[in-house]
Amino acid sequence: MPSNAAAPPSQTLSRGIRILEILADARATLSIDEVSESLGVHRSVAYRLVRTLEDHGLVRRDGTGRIALGSRLAALAAGVAHDLQAEALPELTSAANDLGATCFLSVLDHDECVTLASVEPRHAVASVAQRPGSRHPVTVGAPGKAILAERTAAALPDGTSEALRAAVAETRARGYATSHDEVIPSLRSVAVPLALPGREPAALAVVFLTSTHTDAAIAARLERAASAIRTALGA
Repeated sequence: MPSNAAAPPSQTLSRGIRILEILADARATLSIDEVSESLGVHRSVAYRLVRTLEDHGLVRRDGTGRIALGSRLAALAAGVAHDLQAEALPELTSAANDLGATCFLSVLDHDECVTLASVEPRHAVASVAQRPGSRHPVTVGAPGKAILAERTAAALPDGTSEALRAAVAETRARGYATSHDEVIPSLRSVAVPLALPGREPAALAVVFLTSTHTDAAIAARLERAASAIRTALGA
């Protein structure tokens, strides 16, 4: 008789995905010993997992055997919310060049904000890199506050502090969120919600060290980009 109990998750698949996350967080090549230590498994187990991922182009090894993410991941990532990325990229590019700062699209993934697309300004002397796939808890940073502002107060995550509730309420009232030193020390960010029917909550954001623009001016430019994206997607 079929059981109504949920099937147990695949430990092998979970470990393979965790290897991809470890490599993404490292932002550098790792040895098989470093992968096995981070994963908490024997070296032989890590090696078999890496070989499988390598066969699918999800990881690669250089001439010394060190491991990095593979190019196949880029193709997979491009397929995530393809229409949203396609409409967002021109707007992110225009806003980045207007503001002289890195602009990015962040989406909600469970309890984290994930960067889906990012554009650095063309002529800036120095800009902050924000790599697609970067993630941080939704409870910190301007994108997180902007995304949480799309929810009602009752739908905020359990354990949300009173300070964060107040920041989300302020974001909801004025239409944009700000942060400083919350995700990466010394960096500032401004974000606006990007509510799209039938999709996970999202936000457009700018990250920078310093800017000649006020937070309100940055938010107004981001909101024009968000409005153009919503129109293009028929939202």
